[in-house]
Amino acid sequence: MASEKEASEESALEETVVGLLKKKKMTLSLAESCTGGAVAADIVNVPGASEVFMCGYVTYTNRAKRKCLGVKKSTLKKEGAVSAKCAGQMAKGGAKAAKTDVCLSVTGLAGPGGGTEETPVGTVFMGCYCAGKTTVREFHFEGDRKSIRDQAVDQALTFICDRLRKYDR
Repeated sequence: MASEKEASEESALEETVVGLLKKKKMTLSLAESCTGGAVAADIVNVPGASEVFMCGYVTYTNRAKRKCLGVKKSTLKKEGAVSAKCAGQMAKGGAKAAKTDVCLSVTGLAGPGGGTEETPVGTVFMGCYCAGKTTVREFHFEGDRKSIRDQAVDQALTFICDRLRKYDR
């Protein structure tokens, strides 16, 4: 169980995201795969999140990524769902579909199976579309499935904060 300090640090991240979005008068959508909606769940725990959070997509299959977010079939075939290119297309497509200023995407392998030498379990890509620019980050987390997903959620919230702080509106 998380200590009080850890719990307050976690809640501070989502509160910071919502606060920055309000301050900059921006809206957020999420496109999640391996986190299964956990980033959205953290955001909606913040009172007033409905002013800035429009929607979240949980696109767990390649078909859903194509249909809901417009990820190209060629990207999924050549690069795979766990790739920088897919994460970028998920973020841009999510923002377009939801008509939001910001969209954060998460795609990865939480395990325990499914990893390869090239893309081991714990590999996670995140894309953040922010007012016309998409930035992608790659992460390599360790631990069991729950731990990898928890780390991904924390890094997703941190990534949104970083992008919003760099954006001047």
